[in-house]
Amino acid sequence: MTMPRSMQRRHVLGALGATTLAAASGRLFAQEWPSRPITFICPWPAGGTADQSMRALCAVAGRVLGQSIAVENKAGASGMIGTKAMASAKPDGYTIGQIPISVTRFSQLGSVHLDPRKDFSYIARTSGQTFGIAVLPSSPFKTLKDFVDTAKAKPGQVTYAHAGVGGATHVGMEEFASAAGIQLNQVPYKGGAEALNAVLGGHVDALADSSSWAPHVEAGKLRLLATWGEQRTPRFKDTPTLKDLGYNVVVDAPNGIGAPQGLDPAVLAKLREAFRQAVASPEFKAVTGRIDAPVMYLDGPGYEKYVGEVYQKETMLIEKLKLRELMK
Repeated sequence: MTMPRSMQRRHVLGALGATTLAAASGRLFAQEWPSRPITFICPWPAGGTADQSMRALCAVAGRVLGQSIAVENKAGASGMIGTKAMASAKPDGYTIGQIPISVTRFSQLGSVHLDPRKDFSYIARTSGQTFGIAVLPSSPFKTLKDFVDTAKAKPGQVTYAHAGVGGATHVGMEEFASAAGIQLNQVPYKGGAEALNAVLGGHVDALADSSSWAPHVEAGKLRLLATWGEQRTPRFKDTPTLKDLGYNVVVDAPNGIGAPQGLDPAVLAKLREAFRQAVASPEFKAVTGRIDAPVMYLDGPGYEKYVGEVYQKETMLIEKLKLRELMK
């Protein structure tokens, strides 16, 4: 049965009115946002280097937005518990959080059921991490060359501690081992602190970790063989990078900030501007300098593009290093 023209007209006008009302209410929400405190999910334990840097950022961004940003630590599963919680939150701008770049790997390995290419609204890439290989002062490995030479002479016998299978320290070390043509014996721990203690206690030959080793190197309790960044870290400028030593391996695992997918574009724009100012602030730079975390800022669109590129790289790395077999 055909609808009368007068009724068709009313139906169309009603639909247009509803669309206009929805658009107007969306603009009004964006203008009023934020009207209450914002929750920031940090997927790492309180007091760690990531937690310190995120708290500094949130303090400044909160001032820019005129509302406090409360950091909530949801640690576990190499950062994936908190990441999943943030992705699953209501996309209203009141729940945001840190996105570990390792989500590009763990999503493909099945450790977390989300797609970083589709399930986030990207706000900013903030800072990287300084990774390195450290040994005890009594170790026979005076240089990285000593380490590699021994590993070549004794395949699978040189051990190293890392913070968990599939994490940046494990994958970075295996990428280096592949480039060096050596086979190492990886020993996983439940976090960087446990891995550090294992090396300090003499239970493992070497440590692969972010800058947890820094104070121990300065105190003479550990020897730093190499760092993994694009450039030498200012605090340890006499220590070569893997690239300095001829290995084309760079691991810096930049931290980033995002929100659930579907965020109002106007709200996202406000968050991008607030965190742009926060990354540029003296407060944040003071923290990153203290924890050897190079500032690596990218605005939301650039950060999203970067995540896509890393996702493709991880696809190849997973196959090359046979990570699926190691995760079983």
